[in-house]
Amino acid sequence: MGDTSAPLCFGCFTLDFANRQLLREGMEVELGSRYFDALALLARSPGALVSKDRFMEEVWKGIPVTDEALTQCIRTLRRLLGDEASSPRFIETVPKHGYRFVADISEAPGAPRLASPQSPAAQVAGATTMGALAAGLLGGLFYGITGTTGGAAGIATLILLSATLAVLGGAAIGTGMALVTLWRGEKDWAVIPGGAAGGIVIGALGSALAAHGMQSLTGVFPGRVTGMFEGMALGSAVAASLQILLRANLSQTAAIVSATLVGASFTGLTALAGGSFLGGTLALLEAQFPASHLQMADVGALFGDEGFGETSRFFTAMIEGSVFASAIVYANLVWRTRSK
Repeated sequence: MGDTSAPLCFGCFTLDFANRQLLREGMEVELGSRYFDALALLARSPGALVSKDRFMEEVWKGIPVTDEALTQCIRTLRRLLGDEASSPRFIETVPKHGYRFVADISEAPGAPRLASPQSPAAQVAGATTMGALAAGLLGGLFYGITGTTGGAAGIATLILLSATLAVLGGAAIGTGMALVTLWRGEKDWAVIPGGAAGGIVIGALGSALAAHGMQSLTGVFPGRVTGMFEGMALGSAVAASLQILLRANLSQTAAIVSATLVGASFTGLTALAGGSFLGGTLALLEAQFPASHLQMADVGALFGDEGFGETSRFFTAMIEGSVFASAIVYANLVWRTRSK
């Protein structure tokens, strides 16, 4: 090919030689140095047989190793690329001789896609906040349309309320994950308690302001609203979803599906344990202030509930968790891709 230092593209992957990185749809695929060299050797000779001797000479630099080392290397590369020996899309075995790279390959001219101007910590903090904003807007729109009789003003109020709460929550969770990322790296399981801690802090603060602040203004204590218990669940769900994405090298669709399931599981279990998310908090406020335009029974009817009962609390909690986690994971994917 032309410039041997230019990134090469094949399928949904980009191989960047200058930074010694492999990307899948904008996300880095963790690859050992020796295995990167083996993939680079194959990709730079598309369609040509790369013999076992050449692997030993150019990848292992003459270090004596068994054929099993090369076999394990190719097996790992196929797993990371989503390839199969029986029907290869990327690496074809030439029995008793070596391997051949069979994918269509092209150079990616211009500025390297992989040189990110932002640290992983900054990315996760910013993307998590933006994803939370999107989730908050969707949640506010849903409850505004189905849970209020206040017309356009009521819908706008719930959208603003939901978006504000979501942004505050996302910023806190993103900050918690970012601090751990600075300390331990973005692919460390400690990011999960970091996200949970951020959720606990903002949940506790929000609960205190909402419940006790409302009591000081109206003389009515609304009861248990969304707090640190629920914040911990959301923070854990978001951080766990991002860790699964990074460690499993998932595609965009698989990452969003995974985040949806994780988010729904965390918030659903929390609701079963007595947690109250936005839907439950709105129902509580409706009960305390009968003259309000909230009509959460209409939301409950969507789930076959009379009023807004336990079934409604459970399913709306699952929906909130799934939307929150998947929106943040999607925002992280887009942010990382565009910053490359």
